Amino acid sequence: MRTRPTRRTFLTASTLIAFDLLPRPSSGQATQPAEPVIDIHQHTNYHARTDEQLLRHQRAMGVTQTLLLPSGAPVKRPSTRNGKTNGLEAGCGGPDTCIRFVTDYPNEYFFYSNEVPDLAGAREVLTGYLKMGGIGIGEQKFSVPCDSLPIEMVAQVAQEFGVPVLMHFQHQTYNLHIENFHKILEKYPKVNFIGHAQTFWAYMDRNCDPKVMYPRGKVTPGGLTDRYLTDYPNMFADTSAGSGLNFMFRDEDNARDFLARHQDKLMFGSDCADTAGRGPACDGWNILHTLRRLAPSKSIERKILYENARRLFKL
Repeated sequence: MRTRPTRRTFLTASTLIAFDLLPRPSSGQATQPAEPVIDIHQHTNYHARTDEQLLRHQRAMGVTQTLLLPSGAPVKRPSTRNGKTNGLEAGCGGPDTCIRFVTDYPNEYFFYSNEVPDLAGAREVLTGYLKMGGIGIGEQKFSVPCDSLPIEMVAQVAQEFGVPVLMHFQHQTYNLHIENFHKILEKYPKVNFIGHAQTFWAYMDRNCDPKVMYPRGKVTPGGLTDRYLTDYPNMFADTSAGSGLNFMFRDEDNARDFLARHQDKLMFGSDCADTAGRGPACDGWNILHTLRRLAPSKSIERKILYENARRLFKL
């Protein structure tokens, strides 16, 4: 049994969102939403959540297609912080657990390929799962410099198969030194990278303190992440987790402008480990409703919730 880590503290949104009164799915049957929604960021076994709970969670949110991100091999080495962050630091399942889920629910679920990038044989593992039907690589959440040779290897595999790479940026922990990521974006212009997590969203602020994972207050325009999205056609973002939610809540005027400016670069992701799929306890539900509330137009909303992901992942 893996030790269940303490889940990172997420911003509470209970007083900020007005929730729709949608019916709950019953007997495992999917609720038929009025419009399709793609969630590009979910996990099996997330903090011991069962497959049945994951299925009901996604259907309760009204998600029609879900992309599952596996962990890499459980190993003790510096890139996994000597094993402390195996399972993506959340007990997440590996590729085989995702493939089993996809087999049971075809066309509703899809899977990424993944592996610890500096592990011997990582290229072959990534390639193997992509040949089995993986539609992306990730979540790359390992303690290596973001412009290192292992990340270059990941980019090379992604380029060969024409799939995107989802990156978790966290200061002094994962994909280190985001300020150097432009080197990878420039060296691999045909590879689409999707940014995510605390440091990625904190760096939307030009005056951010990289040690602060969930900053508050108004955003100072011109941050590094904003420049990456503006200057590099192959840089994208997902809105998932408490970090994406915090970015939108901390400065809603800035968020509305951001959604408009980067409407072709953003995709909905949930990355939440709860079992509810609705209400203030569920970050994914909160993110979904916040995007709908802040999107400047219906067409922008549909791009972020569906069209951009469908195009990028060729669904």
